[in-house]
Amino acid sequence: MAIVNFANKPLTVNPLKQSQALGASLAFLGLKGTIPLFHGSQGCTAFAKVVLVRHFREAIPLATTAMTEVTTILGGEENVEQAILTLVEKVKPEIIGLCTTGLTETRGDDIEGFLKEIRDRHPELNDLAIIFAPTPDFKGALQDGFAVAVESIVKEIPQAAGIKTEQVTILAGAAFTPGDIQEIKEIVTAFGLEPIFVPDLGASLDGHLEDGYNAVTASGTTLKQLKSLGASAFTIALGESMRGAANILGDRFGTSYEVFSDLTGLEAVDEFLQALSVLSGNKVPEKYRRQRRQLQDAMLDTHFFFGAKRVSLALEPDLLSTTVRFLQSMGASIHAAVTTTRTPSLEQLPVKSVTIGDLEDFEELAVGSDLLIGNSNVKAIAKKLSIPLYRLGLPIYDRLGNGQFTKVGYRGTMELLFGIGNLFLEQEESLAMSHWGLVNHQ
Repeated sequence: MAIVNFANKPLTVNPLKQSQALGASLAFLGLKGTIPLFHGSQGCTAFAKVVLVRHFREAIPLATTAMTEVTTILGGEENVEQAILTLVEKVKPEIIGLCTTGLTETRGDDIEGFLKEIRDRHPELNDLAIIFAPTPDFKGALQDGFAVAVESIVKEIPQAAGIKTEQVTILAGAAFTPGDIQEIKEIVTAFGLEPIFVPDLGASLDGHLEDGYNAVTASGTTLKQLKSLGASAFTIALGESMRGAANILGDRFGTSYEVFSDLTGLEAVDEFLQALSVLSGNKVPEKYRRQRRQLQDAMLDTHFFFGAKRVSLALEPDLLSTTVRFLQSMGASIHAAVTTTRTPSLEQLPVKSVTIGDLEDFEELAVGSDLLIGNSNVKAIAKKLSIPLYRLGLPIYDRLGNGQFTKVGYRGTMELLFGIGNLFLEQEESLAMSHWGLVNHQ
């Protein structure tokens, strides 16, 4: 049981967390034919767009209701209506993901009331899916906003239908990269199952060239697939933050579900493949048995470098949980753990304490570590403390290939093992060279 500590100071210094609205927009970007719409000022949308473009190095479709000082005081219904009508006219989306910001949440705009009145005035919008996600950025973090968006999607879109025994719904949380989704999709389909991912970032943000320009998302989970979720025989929730969405599907359609908090590490992947085998009635394919043996060999090759190493982490809760358990399975110890928002799963972490704070707190707690793990904003701290940094999370703006990075399954675990292991190897070689130079000097 971990003790959850809160930073006792009046303000955030060097923020770790990203906003809820950013998280919700990321979830909506995994739906085909979608454009996220921020109800707030232009600056709120511009900031989110810059973060996502720098991380994925892809064109990111985002729109704004462009609230001004006057409309903020008088009310934003007209801005919401005009933004929706403009998007329908110019980009013709199948889905609009409407996210609030701190500005409009503070004012208390009745968005659900707005949408009802707008639809009454414009019956031509009846076939347009508008999914509303309340995401005030003065509380919560990216993971919370992502979860709220997924919950809104499964609450709004799916319809009741007869059960398809091979169809499974997979709710993928904010901790999973597009590369992770692709790997999980390959694993699930290898068992003869037909997965529908909500959202499917592996199709939309994996980094691929389209035949032409699209002002909305060109790939991802389709509206037809979303409507068919009620027919799924089972729901797999990836990450504790997806438990709420799984509960909604269970309440609406009676769909049974299981939550997998980790898909990284030998034991976690074993459990996932065993569950898929039971669910499908098929044996684990031979290629995954071979990948398992490869991972075991990789663990033997790298465990010398992980043993007794002190690692400090600054990550979102689901990603923190996965990484902590993976590192401990390899013999490393957790020197400090800092995260963005409180979740029930934090207290279950096998560490002494978890701090909900910012990067200033992380810098103080990380002194004496052998390795730091966090996003690119931790780079300055790593340089100041002269400690290696392994980049994980969002945003990562000083490395390429973030859309394809994989850390799940046997192959993804090997990639993570070698990536971190190589940093430890370089560190030991550097220390050895320093010692050799000192001996020769003497």
